[in-house]
Amino acid sequence: MKTIQQNLGNVKNRIIQAANKYHREPEDITLLAVSKTKSCDAIQEAINAGQYQFGENYLQEGIEKIAYFSNKQDLIWHFIGALQSNKSRLVAEHFDWCHTIDRLKIAQRLNNQRPIIKAPLNVLIQINISDEISKSGITPAELDKLAAEMYYYQT
Repeated sequence: MKTIQQNLGNVKNRIIQAANKYHREPEDITLLAVSKTKSCDAIQEAINAGQYQFGENYLQEGIEKIAYFSNKQDLIWHFIGALQSNKSRLVAEHFDWCHTIDRLKIAQRLNNQRPIIKAPLNVLIQINISDEISKSGITPAELDKLAAEMYYYQT
């Protein structure tokens, strides 16, 4: 059975190969380890292997892990799940990234609820490029409008 260190090493080697193939710098590519359902011991093993960015989509579990590793300032935590507006405060207070913005209301709430002592929350807009009803996200045609609204709201 492969260890977490071996698996991370294999993935990093594949990233280097892909970057070289497409004339990119491997350092410009971020490996996000999805740590949902993983133990703190497993996350520590990944940290020991040089992994510092983790994605969670179970909010409470993610907050518990962030608290557990609070003494490690170099970790970056991503919220990657669907976000209900009533849970936005917890994401704003604890995470460094939110990957699931699909409406201005959520972006505004995250912005308003972000503690002043923290760096601005990084956000990614979720786009449903396949036009599948079962998938979340805005349509590609809505992207410019939402991005502009988010920008103007922030400034």
